[in-house]
Amino acid sequence: MLAAERRNEILALLKEEGRVIVADLSKKYDVTEETIRRDLEKLENDGFAERTYGGAVVKGSEKDEIPFLVRKRENVDAKMRIATALSATIHDGDRIMLDASTTALFVAKQIKDKKNITVITNSIEILLELSDVQDWKVLSTGGSLKGRALSLLGYQAERMVDGFFVDKAIISCKGVDLQKGFTDSNELDAGIKKQMLNSATKRIMAVDNAKFNHLSFTQVVDFSGIDVLATDKKLTPEWEARLRQSDVEIIYTDEQE
Repeated sequence: MLAAERRNEILALLKEEGRVIVADLSKKYDVTEETIRRDLEKLENDGFAERTYGGAVVKGSEKDEIPFLVRKRENVDAKMRIATALSATIHDGDRIMLDASTTALFVAKQIKDKKNITVITNSIEILLELSDVQDWKVLSTGGSLKGRALSLLGYQAERMVDGFFVDKAIISCKGVDLQKGFTDSNELDAGIKKQMLNSATKRIMAVDNAKFNHLSFTQVVDFSGIDVLATDKKLTPEWEARLRQSDVEIIYTDEQE
């Protein structure tokens, strides 16, 4: 199939369903996800689509968040490598907060061999993942359920987080912009992430390379609001300079060239 034919089919699917997902299109057309992203970029430049993290929506439609179970399949290798690198920074006895991001879920999976850990999370998926760990204290934030994201949000969740102080908070976001910092898709998600960072001695942002140079709806925090950034690919000199200007430690995975 020619690229133009594929883009026409993707546009028809967009108009019919309102949104498309990169991973699904990659499988449907048996091409790489990068090829699909280029298709979506062309449709965006032509004024037909608006790209979102993990996919695209019809131009002018609401940018509904991609469901957690779909996002969990995106950039799995990158997220796993980030989680492995971060697991080395978590020690027996640590008290940590994990948000409801898919990257935080991979961190939870990677640290299950640690002892006497306290975890506070607003993620339904992380609560289930840690349900079989014997000597940990696992606390739910409570709050209003956001079903598609499998997360707990709102005033009750933020109030619970505000009552605790932990060694580390590990969160992710939807986009990272040189001017605006770390951004997310809505105020409720951004609110709980901000509160987790405020409650932690070490504030860790875990983001895969696909999220850089992407601006989402609302700011979570600027660069001065974190202590550590963990990512999977070497950043450009411009990005490294911007982070170090704010005294942010950069953790790369162990597969750098």
